[in-house]
Amino acid sequence: MSESDDLLVQRRGPVLWLTINREQRRNAMSHAVLAGMGLAIAAAQSERELRAIVVTGAGSKAFCAGADLQAAQAFTTDYSEPRGQLAQLLRQARASNLPLIARVNGACMAGGMGLLSMCDLAVAAGSAVFGLPEVKVGVFPAQVLTVLQHLIPRRKLAEMCLTGEPLTAAEALACGLVNYVSDDLDARLDWLLARILDKSPAAIRRGVYTMKSIETMAFEESMAFTESQIALFTLTEDAKEGQQAFQQKRPPAWKGS
Repeated sequence: MSESDDLLVQRRGPVLWLTINREQRRNAMSHAVLAGMGLAIAAAQSERELRAIVVTGAGSKAFCAGADLQAAQAFTTDYSEPRGQLAQLLRQARASNLPLIARVNGACMAGGMGLLSMCDLAVAAGSAVFGLPEVKVGVFPAQVLTVLQHLIPRRKLAEMCLTGEPLTAAEALACGLVNYVSDDLDARLDWLLARILDKSPAAIRRGVYTMKSIETMAFEESMAFTESQIALFTLTEDAKEGQQAFQQKRPPAWKGS
């Protein structure tokens, strides 16, 4: 997996950590960050030893402040390219069958809200703030809306987009933007990871795929799809092991297949 000065890619046991390393720029997204993160997420899908991906920012003040507005081309490097780098990253995150967890260590603004929203779970520091301030600089969080619109209530989303005013961590928790808020961020993250890592890798991998697949399906289409999926779940080695372990009253020894 590639790494640049702007993005740290680290394996910590079965967890891949992607850390935006631009603390002096409040971890604003550079083109290297977007490209590197997308490549790392895509490459991780074929590594069976990996069980989860953590996305975070360096330091304690910012998770990600969004696009770097000091850069000459903050939003794109090539206007002839129909697919932008942030959009590509969001697509790659959507295609991930490994759970992505946002470790929100500080301010989460603009495009940073896209990184948060592309993750399946999120843990935030009590000091974190969340916002979509694009209207203050004459633009709008268009791409972010694609991944954010189903996470929080419509009226709260409209207020954030139209006023550009931020939410506190407590408000983000109340509207379902994050799973947990804690002043001991890493302890809560470790606790959450532990609850994932002792479960069946095969069930989680197929389960994440199933959850994402049915999100935009109509009821009958979803039912037909999940009818076929549940049969496939039961054919995995992990399903056989899980049932045997339950019957034998012992911890399961997952194979991940």
